Amino acid sequence: MKRVTGIGGIFFKCERPQEVLEWYHEHLGISPVGECGIFEWVQKDSPGEIGHTAWGPFERETRYFRPSQKDFMINYRVENLEALIGQLREEGIEVVGEIEEYEYGKFGWIMDPEGNKIELWEPIDSGFRKVNRLDR
Repeated sequence: MKRVTGIGGIFFKCERPQEVLEWYHEHLGISPVGECGIFEWVQKDSPGEIGHTAWGPFERETRYFRPSQKDFMINYRVENLEALIGQLREEGIEVVGEIEEYEYGKFGWIMDPEGNKIELWEPIDSGFRKVNRLDR
């Protein structure tokens, strides 16, 4: 079973997320889409499909990274989230919460041995494009 297929997002805590987003836009050209930046790319195995990687600053007090106390969280793209979560449970990996499903994909969370929360995303890229209004 294929596990991780790519990076779905990089998220980090900061004091002033909106200012940070604007700074990265002005100085590094990361265009904001909502509260984060979105990178689009062509999928190697499906050149007709566009993939996405999100980049986003979060409020320092966010609860989204919990139970981790770290200042960042990485989101990894996966192909079959339910099977992967089941396999990871069998391997003794700590699973956080339940799988959540949206029109842009399924999400699950695990903890690594250093206490980093990891987000796993089985994307539906067409739904992601629609929700983020990228098809204009």
